[in-house]
Amino acid sequence: MTLLDKIRRTILKYGMIQPGDKILLAFSGGIDSSALLHLLMALRQEWAFELYLAHFNHKLRVAADKDESFVRERAAELQLPLFVGWRDVREEARRRKTNLEEEARFWRYKFLTEKAQEIGGAKIALGHNLNDQVETFFLRLFRGAGLSGIGGMKPCLDQRIIRPLIEISRQEIELYLQKNQIPYRVDRSNFDRRFLRNKIRAELIPYLEREFDTALLDHISIFMTIVREEEEVLAELARKEAEKMIREEEGVLQLDRAALLALRPALGRRVIREYLRQLKGDLRSFSFRDVEAVRTAKPGRIITLSCDLRLRCESNIIYYLPAEAPQEFYYRWNGQGRLELSEIGFIFEGRVQKKWSANSLSFNDWRGAFFDRQKLSFPLIIKPRQPSDRYQPLGGSGRKKLKELFRERKIPLFLRPKWPVFWSGQEIIWAPGLPVAEKVKIDHQTKEIFQIRVVKGSFLSKSERPEDSIIDG
Repeated sequence: MTLLDKIRRTILKYGMIQPGDKILLAFSGGIDSSALLHLLMALRQEWAFELYLAHFNHKLRVAADKDESFVRERAAELQLPLFVGWRDVREEARRRKTNLEEEARFWRYKFLTEKAQEIGGAKIALGHNLNDQVETFFLRLFRGAGLSGIGGMKPCLDQRIIRPLIEISRQEIELYLQKNQIPYRVDRSNFDRRFLRNKIRAELIPYLEREFDTALLDHISIFMTIVREEEEVLAELARKEAEKMIREEEGVLQLDRAALLALRPALGRRVIREYLRQLKGDLRSFSFRDVEAVRTAKPGRIITLSCDLRLRCESNIIYYLPAEAPQEFYYRWNGQGRLELSEIGFIFEGRVQKKWSANSLSFNDWRGAFFDRQKLSFPLIIKPRQPSDRYQPLGGSGRKKLKELFRERKIPLFLRPKWPVFWSGQEIIWAPGLPVAEKVKIDHQTKEIFQIRVVKGSFLSKSERPEDSIIDG
């Protein structure tokens, strides 16, 4: 079977591409994306899809600009539309005191997601291959991940992200490039064995293949597929239990402890994970020990978890203890350039559009908002929600409390005290995740649009998560 036949089989197996689709290939110019580009070009006419290229320059390596030049040349040679973005990721990570790899991943996926939306709902094609999948298996195994982590990368994620090479080995890809004389760039950082993934790639996997199992990649791939499919069943069972056991009363998110104790430990842990997800918005920073601390807590105890999140355990319920002093901040913004709310990890960007059409606007309350500029009073005020805050959301029949809207939109309880609320004069006009106010909506008489875009937020909505969250050990 040829490599083209294999990728065709994978695409059909997971329903990755349909006739008429728009595909945005994340093209680094490296081995995997170069092979995937050549294969998609060969399949383009057969499936009648549109192909676009996107390249993100992280400015991390000396050769980064040369990689970008190579990508531009290939796009011009193949006459394919290309989107190029960049960010000084090292500087961003230093300034914000975050992990370099996580910062790079955030900006890369943000760029790809935005360009996919601009194109009109394009699917993002990534070049992860079978070796990448197996390396991920060992990385997550060493971190003590649960089934959702051990299952690895999903071949197809929410019909937004596809991985056509996920069942093809790196050796097959290299042979394909050589046979077809396809040019590509070499990332020298992949040979640096100070990084655990590179060490797994260069030392562990070859050793296991040589000494234990020549078909290691295929066998682990089969195991990961089984894990992913069984994880979906268990996740559905846990979701149904969580719906019965987690409730919000008077602004307090509660977990039914009596029902929790009646569950098997494995199912109980999953319900606790969902409870923590609803509290914080994701499962980052939580460990297995955190989950066990909740599951085995005794009545009358206060449980302090990661991120300084505190829970109280009573005989029949477990509930969240909010911080004694809510986050305080107050900003005046003229709407120009960027606004960074350093206290809470948000970055917003404002711009004015004088020429627009409804079809050109991409509406997503989590990512930003559009306003009739003439209806706004600058400077805008940004501050935390207060208990009495209310406004009339777009399309609403009257004013509603932000507290109720936060609950309806499932804004994590842990984040609500520090959630930014935008004011124009004496009126609330928007908060991330909520509709704009009825009073400032755009209509057929609007001459200028003011757009607020969420550049970075201390949350990840479901639509923004490139992969499911994982609890590490």
